[in-house]
Amino acid sequence: MPKLVYILNGPNLNLLGKRQPHIYGSETLADVERDCAALAADLGVEIRFLQSNAEGQIIDWIHAAREDAVGIVINPAAYTHTSVAILDALNAFDGPVIEVHISNVHKRESFRHHSYVSLRADGVIAGCGTEGYRLALRRIVSLAGADA
Repeated sequence: MPKLVYILNGPNLNLLGKRQPHIYGSETLADVERDCAALAADLGVEIRFLQSNAEGQIIDWIHAAREDAVGIVINPAAYTHTSVAILDALNAFDGPVIEVHISNVHKRESFRHHSYVSLRADGVIAGCGTEGYRLALRRIVSLAGADA
């Protein structure tokens, strides 16, 4: 049975490709999911690709990942800078966690420079556009030994 990686997306990422394309690019979240699914197949893993604008839903998915996932890729979006609750949920997950940001948050407003999620993440990828998701998926597979 293939190993499972959760790819979780926070608020407003459902608008990817439409919202501020000069910052986030023109690819949609469906494009990102398609690319991640193709890479996952090549790497011999399955993905569960999810998006929510609701903090509690993201927390519930992290809890569910405790039961069946080898790792989590998470783009918490604005919750990066505000959610101790998401941090606490990630701290209860035993596998590797990679935090992803499409833009380089360190070149943006100062409030975006702090990440609660980074306190738990095994790696952070920022500023690589949507390619960051694929980089994160490769890293999760490596950390989890899912390619063995």
